[in-house]
Amino acid sequence: MPSPSVASSPTVQLKTEPSLDKVLPSSEPVKLTLKVVDAQGQLLSNANLQLRLLTPAPTPWLSSDFPIVEATKLLEFNATAPSGKLQFEKVMPIRGTYQLQAKVTPKVVGDFKPFEQTLTFSVPEKPVKYRNLAILAAILLLAGFGGGWVIGGRQNVEPGEIAPQRVRLLLSGATIVAIAALLIVNISAERASTHAHSAHSHATTPAIQKSGGLEVRLSGDTNATVGQTATQTVQVTDTANGKPVNDVTLNIQAIALEDNELMFAYKTTPNEQGKFTWQEQFFDGAPHQVVVEVSPQASAARQFQPFKVAQFVEVEGISPPLSRRFISLGYFTGIFVLGLAGGLVLRRRRNEPEYQNI
Repeated sequence: MPSPSVASSPTVQLKTEPSLDKVLPSSEPVKLTLKVVDAQGQLLSNANLQLRLLTPAPTPWLSSDFPIVEATKLLEFNATAPSGKLQFEKVMPIRGTYQLQAKVTPKVVGDFKPFEQTLTFSVPEKPVKYRNLAILAAILLLAGFGGGWVIGGRQNVEPGEIAPQRVRLLLSGATIVAIAALLIVNISAERASTHAHSAHSHATTPAIQKSGGLEVRLSGDTNATVGQTATQTVQVTDTANGKPVNDVTLNIQAIALEDNELMFAYKTTPNEQGKFTWQEQFFDGAPHQVVVEVSPQASAARQFQPFKVAQFVEVEGISPPLSRRFISLGYFTGIFVLGLAGGLVLRRRRNEPEYQNI
């Protein structure tokens, strides 16, 4: 929701599609619609916007799926809204409260007073996460309770044994489970780095396409790192004279290649230098393809067949901090120990001899 503002000042209004209560992290792209309006709610035309989208702050005791992404910049670009309205699509990687910082200035000096505004919106966690957590907690609790029940029973120790056979088998099983849990935690963390070995496999030379008397050059970072933004620039020039061209439409898309999923989409026009630059974070550690389709504007004198230029971006995954891994392991261990203690206490109470009054 937009932050409070003075009634006489222009503001930025935010609308999402789907609605915020239906948005899920790391799922379908969210369409964000921004409107620059005056005090009467009328759109302010020819507004320049500098937008910066920030991810939720870290939650040390309840980590998200991508802890490296927490409290980082997800997207930044400058745009012009001729009608006062702007739209783009972006996948939200984690649950929590996002900040969309907007700096708004008039294209024509004096049309309205420049202002800054921070809009916030929250993305809930996936319900399946809570379901899976409840199932896992129940399994650990029952396993611990069963272990405590066995240990709390009367046990016969054979000569030369330090503990009854059932207790030794139980402890051996618990050790195997603990080792497996450690392996799972570490393997799942290291999976984020599976693409790091190929992070330098592509050169940084720009991708270039020529068609309809235009040259489109897509340049920028072809190697990216999770938690950091990568800069991309598309430039359109006239092949005849080399002058910049801005009477075209740019349809920009960033696609995660592992599942062929759309991660970012924005339709815009180049600036007076024929350029458009944006910074985007590729948060999931998978290789991406940045695609820009160039098409003519309906009212422009220059007409041509739409064409595309694309380049690959290799993304280096970063493993979560070791402290985050041990926090999760500590929660699971605590649940198991709680069940173990409960089973042990109940079994010993049941084994206590009952005395009758004479």
